[in-house]
Amino acid sequence: MKLNGKTVLICDCEDTMPLDGAKFAKACGHKAGEAPPVHRNLCRRELERFAHLVGDAEAEGAGTLVACTQERTAFEEALSETGQDPAHPPLFANIREYAGWSVEADKAHPKIAALLSAAALDRPDVATVKMESAGICLLYGAGQAAVDAARQLEGRLDVSLLLTDPGDVMPLGIMDLLVARGRVAGASGHLGGFEIVVDRYAPLDPASRGELAWGRPSNQAASQCDIILDMSGEAPLFPAHEKRDGYIRVDPSDPVAVQKAILQASDLVGEFEKPRYVAFDPDVCAHSRARVTGCTRCLDVCPASAIQPDGDHVTIDPYVCGGCGACNSVCPTEAARYAYPRDQHLLTRVRTLLKTYLDAGGKRPTLLFHAEGRSFETIEASARFGRGLPAATIPVPINEPTQLNAEMLISAIAMGAHRVVILVHPTKRDELEGLAHQTGLVETMLGGLGYESGLVEVLTAADPDALEDALHDSPAARRKLSMPKAAAFAPQERKRTNLRLASAHLRKHAPDPRDHIALAKGAAFGTVHVDVAGCTLCLACVGACPTGALGDNPDMPQLSFSEDACIQCGLCKNTCPEKVISLEPRYNFRDDAAERHVIKEEEPFECVSCGKPFASKSTIEKMLATLGDKHWMFKGGQMERLKMCEDCRVQAVFDAGEGEIFRGGDRPRPRTTGDYFAARERGEDIDE
Repeated sequence: MKLNGKTVLICDCEDTMPLDGAKFAKACGHKAGEAPPVHRNLCRRELERFAHLVGDAEAEGAGTLVACTQERTAFEEALSETGQDPAHPPLFANIREYAGWSVEADKAHPKIAALLSAAALDRPDVATVKMESAGICLLYGAGQAAVDAARQLEGRLDVSLLLTDPGDVMPLGIMDLLVARGRVAGASGHLGGFEIVVDRYAPLDPASRGELAWGRPSNQAASQCDIILDMSGEAPLFPAHEKRDGYIRVDPSDPVAVQKAILQASDLVGEFEKPRYVAFDPDVCAHSRARVTGCTRCLDVCPASAIQPDGDHVTIDPYVCGGCGACNSVCPTEAARYAYPRDQHLLTRVRTLLKTYLDAGGKRPTLLFHAEGRSFETIEASARFGRGLPAATIPVPINEPTQLNAEMLISAIAMGAHRVVILVHPTKRDELEGLAHQTGLVETMLGGLGYESGLVEVLTAADPDALEDALHDSPAARRKLSMPKAAAFAPQERKRTNLRLASAHLRKHAPDPRDHIALAKGAAFGTVHVDVAGCTLCLACVGACPTGALGDNPDMPQLSFSEDACIQCGLCKNTCPEKVISLEPRYNFRDDAAERHVIKEEEPFECVSCGKPFASKSTIEKMLATLGDKHWMFKGGQMERLKMCEDCRVQAVFDAGEGEIFRGGDRPRPRTTGDYFAARERGEDIDE
């Protein structure tokens, strides 16, 4: 049997999963005669059969999908030993911990079909950045423990030791380590490119005898290194330090952890690649315009300080970025777009999971978003020692839960999910500000339409019992909601388009459909209100608007607005010289939210001299009221010049004789050699 052109290989893992090939084929929409064989020990006794099936699929120009992730290395080694180098390497999917090892495994065939269908989707390419490390290591710590660690590393890395407190360290017999005393006052950079600043820096005196002696201390000493091993036991040198490649922080009182850190540091020599997690487009960034600050959402939520202001936009350092995706979650213009994977690909996977599950007869699905690392360990522990995941809970592994946004979550509800649970490891508790804002937005929008609360839940847990309680036993898990039929729209490139499609579907079937829902301050959706009487149509707001929500008309003085494009950045309000603009956060479900509506328009003011239209009446009237008879340049008849276009105004200046100040004197006639000879004959002198 094939899914997306890939031959599916399933195995019941020594009869530990109740798999039925016929049920599986039916769940995937295939006929009973197309049922795949259920292998029993594909990774060991049937390994030759696996290699043969991969070869057959390759001969057909297709790939294979293996329903096992634990033994991926064994499968790849088996292919290597047979000399196969398939152009379509096998894909791997987990159906054991996610479905087969569960107290509800006998009802999990719809979920297994969904997991395999999603795994069979084509994988997007991922851009990477390269980092090079020559092995220059700074070991930052105190006492004999730091010296001992430096001794272990010195044969593998080029080590410098910076002691915060030398303690009872004896003078070194052989000066084969660069040793100094001081405290790191500042650090920046990444693996292969760290820069540090040290205060009270004092090098070790080589003449130390009974105890360590130090040179004269100095502040703001600067240095570079490739790796930092921090054994100081003090506050980390970087925010979100665990995301900083090349920075290893360890408790010096834990000898096992110290040895692990030493081994980890020893491996950080050479060339390394990391994903470019975020694709950034500065042209649509709404951070500021003309030194007026607008949107700061990504700056507010980035835990690694990888984002910094850079003129009218921000800049994202891909070497520092740890891939949390919080910027993608909150960015209203999609200037910062998550690329590991893109939202469109993730939503396509979600849609495939839900559609396959529902088409196979599954009921009331719960989506479980979780990080592929630590959170999976919680799911695995539940599968091995507990009840496992319910048959209706469909796991969606992603890089980081903080990459999720309101558009993704509402789209998942519209596509058929009855509940969305986001599993977060407790170590990430301090990074949830952006995600909390997004889930709050979802709750407000769905609650405003009359849906029950708690459709989206953030579960911070590492205990498998807590996970099982939330998925099996909680009131939210047991309730039977009346939700609309799944929407059929295809995921789009722009997340606002997905939100518009999903929210329109949910509103159509809502218990309490409304045109507008008020949102909390800071939401990226809303309208603007303009005091029309005070607006002079200077259009400064149009020039400041980063999304084109506010627009003008090249043929006449006019200000228009499209609510669907407004991100509530506040640049229009902060730029307006008349202070007549205010913001109202809300979500507009109406179809005309994407249409452009005229806020104010006027007939243009015509030049009193030539009749050319050149400005709005409001602007000229404002200038006349402000400057007339109050400014020395516009006393008396000079006021009329304010009513003239730029050409007539200049002409009026010259006609009044005031332009003489721009005239130069007569150009002197150049003197020639003949002039000098003639003057000599006349006996005259010519001044040089």
